[in-house]
Order: sequence, then structure tokens, then C-alpha cells
Amino acid sequence: MIKHIVIWKLKDVARSNDRASNAGLIKDKLEALQGQIPGLLKIECGLDFSATAASGDLVLYSEFDSRESLAAYQVHPLHQAIVPSVAAAALERRVVDYEI
Repeated sequence: MIKHIVIWKLKDVARSNDRASNAGLIKDKLEALQGQIPGLLKIECGLDFSATAASGDLVLYSEFDSRESLAAYQVHPLHQAIVPSVAAAALERRVVDYEI
């Protein structure tokens, strides 16, 4: 199993939305991918409430059945449709992929 974790720090304002609004929109779009992409076993997003200097604003946790499924997810049209809005809102992105 592959675990794919992404943490974003978002801009204060992007696409005429504030940070919290963009975080909620991105969360909804990503979680809507559940059951839509082969090999994607689980997907969930969390919104940070600690609001410290070290914290991100939004985290994605997802599980895939293989490295190949993760690679297919990255280029899948449903995922790619979300990428521009996430990129426009993101100030910083960190990712960790690991296998268990």
C-alpha cells in the first residue's frame, strides 16, 4: 500500500477567495475524487485549526493500492482538473509518499 500525504500553506487571497474559503473548496474537490479513480483506496483532507507559524492550512491523506495507481492518479483527468485551482491558491506545498 502507498500513502500519499500533501500539506499546503495557502495564500491569504487567491481567485477572489480568502484562505479559509479556498481551503474548504479544495477539500471538497479532493474528497469528491473518492471512488472515482481506480486504485485510490482512501482520500481525506483536514483543515488546520492550530494556526501556528509552523502549521500548514490544508492536508491531504490518501492511500493507493500501488505505486502505479499513484502515478495514474497524478495524471488522471479528474485530478488534473483540480490542479489549477490548487496551484493558484498554494503558497507552499510539501509531499511525502511512502510504502507500507
